Amino acid sequence: MNQNAQTIKKTFSRSTSVSIDINADASTVWSLLTNASDFPRWNSTVTSIEGKIALGEKIALKAKLDEKRTFKLKIKEFTSEKHMRWGDAMGNRDYTLSPIDGGVNFTMNEKIGGPLFPLFAGMIPPFDDAFNQYAADLKKEAEKTVNS
Repeated sequence: MNQNAQTIKKTFSRSTSVSIDINADASTVWSLLTNASDFPRWNSTVTSIEGKIALGEKIALKAKLDEKRTFKLKIKEFTSEKHMRWGDAMGNRDYTLSPIDGGVNFTMNEKIGGPLFPLFAGMIPPFDDAFNQYAADLKKEAEKTVNS
């Protein structure tokens, strides 16, 4: 099932998610999601990731959505080829791979918020287009890897 990004806005939080079916095995998709130095090659929404994507590690991510900012994130959950969560004090991004016939379903969900969220919510750009692009880039690269 492919689902365009959807955002749910609440007073103290905002959640954006996207889902796409990928005709590749979980190990192929997972290797793309966990190879930090290779991210900018295939993912047009990310300009750089420094650090190692592994449980308990910290990464520094730069995204095209806000190129002046470096997001310092911790890998909080990591179940190989199934689920990963990274985040900071303001929010978390979850990546989930679920088996389907012929491949996997990839879901990415990010929830940001907290007591002070209403004060800066207006300064955070929408994620929908970036999430759609991220999912499309991942699908294209994973399926290209399988078919090469």
